[in-house]
Amino acid sequence: MTEQTIPNAAILVIGNEILSGRTEDKNIHAIARKLFTHGIDVLEVRIVPDMQNAIIAAVRALAEQYDYVFTTGGIGPTHDDITAACIAKAFGQEYGLHSEADAILGAYYQRRNLPYNTARQQMAHMPLTATLIENTDSGAPGFQCQNVYVLPGVPSIMRTMFDGLLVSGRIAQGTTWQLFSVTIHKAESEIAEMLQQLEEANSGLEIGSYPRQDEAGNYLVNVVFRHRRPERLATIKTDFVATLQEQNIFYTEE
Repeated sequence: MTEQTIPNAAILVIGNEILSGRTEDKNIHAIARKLFTHGIDVLEVRIVPDMQNAIIAAVRALAEQYDYVFTTGGIGPTHDDITAACIAKAFGQEYGLHSEADAILGAYYQRRNLPYNTARQQMAHMPLTATLIENTDSGAPGFQCQNVYVLPGVPSIMRTMFDGLLVSGRIAQGTTWQLFSVTIHKAESEIAEMLQQLEEANSGLEIGSYPRQDEAGNYLVNVVFRHRRPERLATIKTDFVATLQEQNIFYTEE
């Protein structure tokens, strides 16, 4: 991928328990961090309830707008796990018992001397044309339908499966961001204009400004610079540090 064709993504979290506050979501953070280091820009995060119309509408909208959509939640064995059926409806595909997923799950439970009952068989139901995503932790595979990747909500299982996707090459490798950061011992309002001018003068540069206070109540700003061209970022860093020194602005490099 070139700088002009950086892949992008959206994350869709499905589950009433997230919206009610009963469960704290950890998957957004994990996916976003991994995609960042993989060179893919996450441009939207959306959370929807376990409601058919909401899931279908979100999947269709995000799949049309972004290169990749990663969903978590709603693919287990219980009555409220409706994500797989909704994905099939969103793309107009037939939903039913996926033969490959069925074989994987049947073998998984046989090895553990556990019954492959109706509830467990439910986890093999998905769009019949779906491509599976391997689950080495708990057997039940996720699946890919067009540019939508359907993953479980359990964070530890999701992370393992997501890592497998990245390693497999099924997710394109983009040009990764290069970073440097400094903490400036000033109030954010005192350096805002400087940062704005710097960003506007350098194509491809993004600057994040994160104010805080130290234990003594002094204002500090952590400033993060990122660019996809390391040689350009190195020049920007040198020039910016020189400006801080010329203006006697105290700073510490991270």
